[in-house]
Amino acid sequence: MRFEFATAGRVLFGPGTVREAAPAAAELGRRALVVTGSASERAAPLLADLRTRGVEAIALSVVGEPTTHTASAAVESAREAACDLVIGFGGGSAVDLGKAVAAILANGGEPLDYLEVIGRGRPLTRASVPFLAIPTTAGTGSEVTRNAVLVSPQHRVKVSLRSAHLLPRLAIVDPELTYALPPDVTAATGLDALTQLIEPLVCNSPNPMTDALCRDGIARAARSLRRACENGRDATAREDLALASLFGGMALANARLGAVHGLAGPLGGYASVPAPHGALCARLLPFVLEANLRALRGAPPIPTTTTTAPSPTPAAATASAALARFDEVARLLTGRADARADDGVAWVHDLCAALRIPPLASYAIGEADLPALVRQAQSASSMKGNPVPLTDDDLAAVLRAAM
Repeated sequence: MRFEFATAGRVLFGPGTVREAAPAAAELGRRALVVTGSASERAAPLLADLRTRGVEAIALSVVGEPTTHTASAAVESAREAACDLVIGFGGGSAVDLGKAVAAILANGGEPLDYLEVIGRGRPLTRASVPFLAIPTTAGTGSEVTRNAVLVSPQHRVKVSLRSAHLLPRLAIVDPELTYALPPDVTAATGLDALTQLIEPLVCNSPNPMTDALCRDGIARAARSLRRACENGRDATAREDLALASLFGGMALANARLGAVHGLAGPLGGYASVPAPHGALCARLLPFVLEANLRALRGAPPIPTTTTTAPSPTPAAATASAALARFDEVARLLTGRADARADDGVAWVHDLCAALRIPPLASYAIGEADLPALVRQAQSASSMKGNPVPLTDDDLAAVLRAAM
C-alpha cells in the first residue's frame, strides 16, 4: 500500500476562530489582497482587524464563480498594490480566486499560462505567496484542496489550476460564519460536501486516511443537513456541516472524485443561466449513484438510438468490492445497519426533494446540449476516479433524468 496525503499547512477549526486570522496574517505579510464573495460587507470586521494589526487590506469582491478574466484582473490589482499576502474570505469562488491569485503572483504570467485543457498547462514551480483561506460556506472544502477552478466563458468550460503549491498556508474554518446562510445555499453547499465525501469513498483509488474522513463526514452531513436548513443557527448542525465540508476537501484532494463532478464541471461552464456548482452536484448525485449501481451490477445498457459501445462489465471481485462500499454509504446515510445501496439512493432522492433542489432545466440545459456535455465530461479528470466506466449513453441518461 502506498499513498500520499497533503493538506493546508495549518488548519484551525472552531467557533470564533476567525478572530485569529488577523494576528496570523500579520506574521506573513504587510499588504493583503482580501478576496470576498458578493456579500463583501461580511468581511468588514476582518478588514478592521487587519488594519489594527498593521496589515494594509485591499478588498476585492467576486460575484458568482470566478472567470479567467476575473483572475487576470485580480492578479493585476494585486501586482499594482504590491501585495505580499492573499486572503480568501467567502465561499468556494472567493477561496479559489484567492488561491489562483496567490499562485500567479509568485510564478508570474497570467492564468492561461497555467490552466489545463484551454491554457498552456505550464507547471507552477514556485510556492504561492502566503495565502489564508477562510470559508463562509460549508460545501467546497476549497480551503484544503490543491486546485482552483475558473470559468472560461469563451470556451464554455470550467478549468483548473492544479498544484500542491495551491494549498493554503492556513485554513481557518469557523462554523459561526455559516449561520447566516439561507436554506437554499445551505442545501446546495451541504449536498456538494456530501458528494465530495461519497465519491472519494466509492472511487477507484481510495486510501485509509480518506476513507476515515469520508465515513465520519458522511455521518455528520446525513444527520445535520436538514437541521441546518430548518434552523440556520443550530450550532451543532452547523459544526457538523463545516467539518463535513473540510473532510470532503481533504478527501477529494487525496483520493479521487467521480461522474458527479465529471458532469458538473462541463455543466457549470455550459449553462446559459448561472449554475452554482453545489446545486449541480446536488441534482446529479442520486442519478449518478443509480447509474454506477446499474453498471456495477452488469445490467443491460440503457436503450438508446446512439451507437456508443457499452462499457465492459467489471470483474466480479472488483464489482463486489465496489458494491460493498455503496452498501456502506447507505448505512452511513440512513443510520440503519441493514441498509443496502438502493436504500442509500432512495435516501438521497428523498433529501433532494425535501430540500427542493432545482432540476437542470432551471439552468436552460436541454436535450440538444447533451452530446457536447457528455463529450466534455468523458475527458474530465474527475471521471477517471469513477468506480466503474460509464458509457456516453449512461451519462446522457443521467443528464436526461436530472433535467
